[in-house]
Amino acid sequence: MHSTPKKYNCIIVEDEPIAAEILESFVSRDEELNLVGKCADAVHASNLLSIHDVDLMFLDLHLPVVKGFDFLRKLKNPPFVIVTTAYHQYAVEGYELDIADYLMKPIPYDRFLTAIGKFKHLIQAEDALLELADRDYIYISSGKKQVKIILHDIFFIESLREYINIHTKSETFTFKMPISKIEASLNSKIFTRIHKSYIVSRSKIEIKSANMVQVNGKKLPIGRTYKPSLEL
Repeated sequence: MHSTPKKYNCIIVEDEPIAAEILESFVSRDEELNLVGKCADAVHASNLLSIHDVDLMFLDLHLPVVKGFDFLRKLKNPPFVIVTTAYHQYAVEGYELDIADYLMKPIPYDRFLTAIGKFKHLIQAEDALLELADRDYIYISSGKKQVKIILHDIFFIESLREYINIHTKSETFTFKMPISKIEASLNSKIFTRIHKSYIVSRSKIEIKSANMVQVNGKKLPIGRTYKPSLEL
């Protein structure tokens, strides 16, 4: 009995029909990739992302009206992104965004395969992080090594742009990942998001008022949208 390969939903955002067709033919050769939509601009891409649960987006940077990176910055929970471009100079600008890889047009098939390999490695690492959520510790990848963090030792987690700081009893760990990614892997009975930049351990809250909580002597603000979750 063969196990069904895992399917990753992807979309192609590309305004050149030929380039879009080439990508589509590459995607169709991989049975783990499932193309749920193709479009030529950011407006339609936003629409596709709201309808489908997308794991991977192929994004051309030279889109009409809204450019690729500007579009990406506005996305709340972006999928993994493989950028396609005819220009070299964009790699640096995208460094702060979570880009899995850059493909230079015209895209050779073997280079496409390398990019997909990177994407699968990243998403599988993320899935592994989520599976660990029920235990009393988590492992987080930092470069090539895995760092073990005991959940009970965490006071709070703060977000600083594309990094998070996990403040624990012994030290502060810094990782390059969005706070939403670690939030998804934590048990909400134990941890709660109190602000777009903060997640706290419920048992470590020392003082709570309408607009702030104190954890380990540090006062942290409560964001308006997160107030209801603190009542639980």
